[in-house]
Amino acid sequence: MIKTLFATAAASLLIAGAASAQTAQPAAAPAAAPAASDHAHHARPTIDSSIEDLIANPATKAVLDKHLPGISSHPAYDQFKALTLAQIAPFSEGHITDEKIAAIDADLKALPAQ
Repeated sequence: MIKTLFATAAASLLIAGAASAQTAQPAAAPAAAPAASDHAHHARPTIDSSIEDLIANPATKAVLDKHLPGISSHPAYDQFKALTLAQIAPFSEGHITDEKIAAIDADLKALPAQ
């Protein structure tokens, strides 16, 4: 199911994502702001961290594996790893819901400070 979910997401991202990515970049803050944000995600990953950042941390990877088993080993991982869960949710055909994101968020917040 996860494979189908992310295969569909990856295909959608490949087709429509390029245009979205191009429009999303101009809206980004100056270079200093994302760097500070990235640093904050590494210090304590949140639901707003990229999937890649969440996978890089063993504690937060365990949370993702609990709610989305197989996400880190998905064949299209490289195509969606820079996105947040909220960004990929619309492409998940209902598999990544607001409720699931809220549950992941609660588990991430319950983790001990790093």
